[in-house]
Amino acid sequence: MNKTGKTARTETTLREDVTPNVTFIPGAAPIRRKRRSRTWFWVPVVLAVVGAGYYGWTRYATTPTTTAMVTEVVARGDIENSVTAVGTLDAIKSVDAGAQVSGQLKALHVDIGDKVEPNKLVAEIDPATIENRIEIDQAELANLQAQLISKKAQLVLKQANIDRQRNLVVAKSIAQSTLDQAIADLAAAEADVNAIEAQIRKQQATLAGDKVDLGYTKIFAPMGGTIVANPAKEGQTLNANQTTPTIVTIADLSTMTVKAQVSEADVGKLKVGMDAYFTLLGQPGKRFEGKLRQIQPMPDTANNVVLYYALFDVPNPEGELMMSMSAQVFFVQSAAKDVLVVPSAALRMSGEKGTGQAGGKRGGNAGAAGGKAGASGGSAEVTVVTASGALETRAVEVGIRNRVNAEIKSGLNEGDTVVVATGSDTPAAGNRGGQRGMRMPPMF
Repeated sequence: MNKTGKTARTETTLREDVTPNVTFIPGAAPIRRKRRSRTWFWVPVVLAVVGAGYYGWTRYATTPTTTAMVTEVVARGDIENSVTAVGTLDAIKSVDAGAQVSGQLKALHVDIGDKVEPNKLVAEIDPATIENRIEIDQAELANLQAQLISKKAQLVLKQANIDRQRNLVVAKSIAQSTLDQAIADLAAAEADVNAIEAQIRKQQATLAGDKVDLGYTKIFAPMGGTIVANPAKEGQTLNANQTTPTIVTIADLSTMTVKAQVSEADVGKLKVGMDAYFTLLGQPGKRFEGKLRQIQPMPDTANNVVLYYALFDVPNPEGELMMSMSAQVFFVQSAAKDVLVVPSAALRMSGEKGTGQAGGKRGGNAGAAGGKAGASGGSAEVTVVTASGALETRAVEVGIRNRVNAEIKSGLNEGDTVVVATGSDTPAAGNRGGQRGMRMPPMF
């Protein structure tokens, strides 16, 4: 018993000593691992919330009152309001020198670019055929003239015979019928003379016409100018029976005509006599000036677009202007020099609401100013940056205005700084204030 009880106590003691160790070690480890896994689970969630909050604050939160602005200093300059168009250059006067008779082009005495004086020989057509016709005409005319002499001699004889027959009738030596026959013969002789004379006149006209045609075999310059084209070539056979073949084209390039195409929306703004000028692609900085000479009443319609032609002339003493050059044309409606000028985008026309900040509406004002470009005069408002940096609104009187600039007659001084536009596309936009009461949209 003692041994058994001692053994039991020993086992119990050992069990009590061992059991806490076995129970403590497995139990503590799972609890610590569970707390660590929960902590790491919330770290990315917290980071996501912080990031979303920062994004919402930078995107939708109230921004500082400072607004990015584009300003311009009021300065003096020149301004004009004009109607623009495109056009081409042409000679003020040109003529086609052609062949009026058929034949081979025997000689061509000029080349393209040559300058010619009036009545200068420029080409010759082979005259052999016409010379032969003239020879025949002259021979026929000589034959008719010989016939006329014979007919006139017969007429004289018939007249003398009538005188004799009358004397014999008076003496009752012949019958009256013989006298009547003599009178008839005289009338026939006179008719023959008249017929021959008519044939002679006809032949003379034919001869004269052939001589004129012979003169047409030499082509002379009908006007002074420059040879700009020669469609016919030397040795070519020309047929003038149906159409007149053009041998050379002569143009007066000392003065050029601008033929501008003006849309039907703008043609009503043009007046004959108004100032006009154009620039060339190769010389954009040089103006060639003139005055509107003509507005052609018949338009040209292409692809349902109606275009009217407006013409004005410009001198070309140096010959730098050439035919068919493209021109950017300006018809000046109004112009002023050395006046106060501001960008049209800086104007806020009367009737439009605005504040000293000139914020969200500046873009709309610029569009309105551009849409009304072309109308001179009127009242407007501008936003001025004062010396202290503050913004104030001033009323101004506007003169000439186009799509880029506007003339200021009163309300501003040279050197003032005006607000042209604000940074409406930046976070500091003027209409940001309308978003201050907006609820931030959900982030998830």
